[in-house]
Amino acid sequence: MPISSSRRSFLSFAGGALACPGAAKLYAQQVPVPALPLPLPPITPANYRSTVSLVRGEDRRKLVHDALAGIDAELRPALKRKKYVLIKVNLTSATIQLASTHPDTVRGILDYLSGRFKGPIVIAEAASSDTMVAFENLKYNQVVSEFRSQKVSLVDLNAEGKYVLMSTIDTNIHITPARIAARLVDPEAFIICAAIPKTHESMIATAAVKNMTMGAPLRSRVKETPQWSDKRKVHVSGYQQHNYNMMLVAQKLAPYWGAAVVDGFEGMEGNGPIRGTAVPSRMVIASRDYVAADRVAVEAMGIDPTWIGYLQYCAAVGLGNYDIAKIDVRGETIATVKRNYQVHPNIDREIQWMGPLGPAALPPEPPRRTG
Repeated sequence: MPISSSRRSFLSFAGGALACPGAAKLYAQQVPVPALPLPLPPITPANYRSTVSLVRGEDRRKLVHDALAGIDAELRPALKRKKYVLIKVNLTSATIQLASTHPDTVRGILDYLSGRFKGPIVIAEAASSDTMVAFENLKYNQVVSEFRSQKVSLVDLNAEGKYVLMSTIDTNIHITPARIAARLVDPEAFIICAAIPKTHESMIATAAVKNMTMGAPLRSRVKETPQWSDKRKVHVSGYQQHNYNMMLVAQKLAPYWGAAVVDGFEGMEGNGPIRGTAVPSRMVIASRDYVAADRVAVEAMGIDPTWIGYLQYCAAVGLGNYDIAKIDVRGETIATVKRNYQVHPNIDREIQWMGPLGPAALPPEPPRRTG
């Protein structure tokens, strides 16, 4: 993909400007960014409108319940067709609560399901660290005790070890297989994603889609030898490759997605997804369309939506609506909850997914014929 001279100038500017303290925030808020068209030309267009519920307030648990209640008419028929609910939490850290799904987020989801769903409910994750330790540290065991009547259980997808294989690409664009948690492609499960709006060191901004795609690849059990991680196969070196892999995993998972909950009661800016700073956005987003939920989240974070490569790719292949003109926001307006999040200091490199791979990564040109 050729890169324009204006885009080259932008990348050069970003590399210098972001070396200065506070420049990332100034850059994100003030610099006009030459970017790919939004949305990217669709390969499989989403020929429908998407509804996103957006609420704000001062009680996280109630906000989560109310956000889901805002799309109740869309959720109830789908819930009736499933045998169990799987709540996919985001346990990026086993010790830092801000980086991981709050137990009150899960309580809000369970409050919504009470009286609406009678089957068992699984809270699941395939963490990069020890999933069960994260559950314990973040007090998820208390949630299970409180909601015994709803048959709630905790599942470490890594320890469960059931998977399906899919193809991803490596740094050299070679096909490489990755093991994806089987429960996340289970047609009997209604999958609810419980995510957090965060800035990120390689993906710029993350919420529902990234929680699913990077939580799906498995890693070795805690005491297994040798240790291995298929998350590294998806989180491959190279911003272009990583964005593309995220879309590939999303294509595998999307047919099984039920509802996205993006809990922005307290988001994260700066050095995300683990060591960033809290942003009291005091809002929660819910939608059956994970891509649309993320588009609203990105808007609410004050981040240019054209920067997020994997979400544009997901929209281009028909996994959801990223075009704000096709999204009906129900409840609050985006303007009432919008906060300008400080982007990660890596932004000058993260944005390079828009450009070419570079001479070192490209094959040599064939010799020219002279006769």
